[in-house]
Amino acid sequence: MKPYVLDNLADETVDRFRALETCYDGATRDFLRQTGVESGWRCLEIGAGGGSVGLWLSETVGPGGGVTVTDIEDIRLDSALADRANVSFVRHDIVNDALPEAEFDLIHARLVLILLPERLEVLRKLVRALRPGGWLVLEDFDCGWTPVLMTPNEGDAALYETVHARFLAAMTDSGADVLWARKSFAAFVAAGLTEIASSTFGMAWRGGSVGASLHRANTSQLADQIVGGDVTREMLERFWRLLDDPAFAVGSYPLVSVRGRRPLVSVPSDRSSR
Repeated sequence: MKPYVLDNLADETVDRFRALETCYDGATRDFLRQTGVESGWRCLEIGAGGGSVGLWLSETVGPGGGVTVTDIEDIRLDSALADRANVSFVRHDIVNDALPEAEFDLIHARLVLILLPERLEVLRKLVRALRPGGWLVLEDFDCGWTPVLMTPNEGDAALYETVHARFLAAMTDSGADVLWARKSFAAFVAAGLTEIASSTFGMAWRGGSVGASLHRANTSQLADQIVGGDVTREMLERFWRLLDDPAFAVGSYPLVSVRGRRPLVSVPSDRSSR
């Protein structure tokens, strides 16, 4: 498997994780609570990020439960998570490495499958890793809806849209599906999950906010792929200045959260009587 285009060992990672945790952790926790996660559950967190979701799961399941936190590479885990007795960290490639089957009460991944060309195969692998009655929760961005809400100058909306389109093109070239989130509900149905539900969370990001800093971190990391064609270095620098201007505002990436449950018993296939 080739490395993720937004390599978590890059300098911009700290700012990206800070923005994601600040903007989206509340929505993620609210959605996870709806599975009924409680003391004693065994959970799998795919893609550790900064560790904030894994830490919350650890506190929720308590000493009688357990949380396995995985990532494809060694990461900078929050010490509060690394020191938890009911948490284990495993370096793991979700595409190529095996998972135990029928093991977990809850599996969660945020902003992982959007990056993987093998996302449907991975989804089926995650379903098999659920115990009967266990829950799968996947959260990804719908990157196709980030409307400009306010600009300080004429032409700024076009600048944002041009640079952002180049960023999304770089993501797509790496194998990401920037519209995957809007397809995930149907994928859960096709995977045989039940009790499927979905919600979408979004907000406005003003220039200078922690949310706007996510765009700065991402486009800084991929600057070499973005500059070229209809985007010059000067345009990219103007884009960064726009992200710092409180007279600018843009809709956040909508976070689409989908959950589904592995059936308690296998449903027999429908066969015609003979």
